[in-house]
Amino acid sequence: MKHTTILMVALASALATASYSTVRAQQAAAPAARDRAAAAPAPPRARPTLVLREDWKETTETGDIPVSQQFVANPNLELKLYGPGSKGLMITGSAANPQNPTHVWTGLTTANSAITLKDKKNFLDLTGQAKVRWVTKVSGFQRIHPIVKLADGTMLAGDWADGSTGDWKENEAYFAEMRWVKVDPARVVTTGAFLEKADLSKVDEFGWSDFMTSSGHGQGGWSDVGKIEVYGKAVPR
Repeated sequence: MKHTTILMVALASALATASYSTVRAQQAAAPAARDRAAAAPAPPRARPTLVLREDWKETTETGDIPVSQQFVANPNLELKLYGPGSKGLMITGSAANPQNPTHVWTGLTTANSAITLKDKKNFLDLTGQAKVRWVTKVSGFQRIHPIVKLADGTMLAGDWADGSTGDWKENEAYFAEMRWVKVDPARVVTTGAFLEKADLSKVDEFGWSDFMTSSGHGQGGWSDVGKIEVYGKAVPR
């Protein structure tokens, strides 16, 4: 009986020592695990994705054809026109002609105008590394400015201006690098001073304006916009 008792005491002591050692090992390992987790690199931030694209449908008609919803190639997009000169916005060109690709031409506008595209299912989050990439050409002093209409109805124009008089040019710009000013959508004129900050996390429509009257056919003053791509994040409506 005495030997049994001694054996049981020794066994209990051994178990207690082992348990204590295990706890100590776990306590020692915990800071090391936390250090490894802190040192692990954060997952890479997601790049903006293509959230809006338009290539335009060419017309089979001849003459000056006003741009309208029927010439929007992307079925998810809705065309919006603004300003007293919007009836002078024309669709022209051909996808098979690199010298004159399908595009919207401002040449017959007799007053300021703007054109936008609205995704029927999503708002656009154009913060962070969001950008526009488009194909443009201009004549004279015209320059094309990006325009956004926010979910609350506010319309803004960016101070970045694009357009090459020599040939069609594909160019891109980041929205975060632009300064923004309010636009009166009825007259398509800028109003007030540049905003200290513009929240582009919920954009309802994206488009452009050159904020000028055009000169008509031939060289003079007008702007062209062909393929448009906008990269950002889609926000369900």
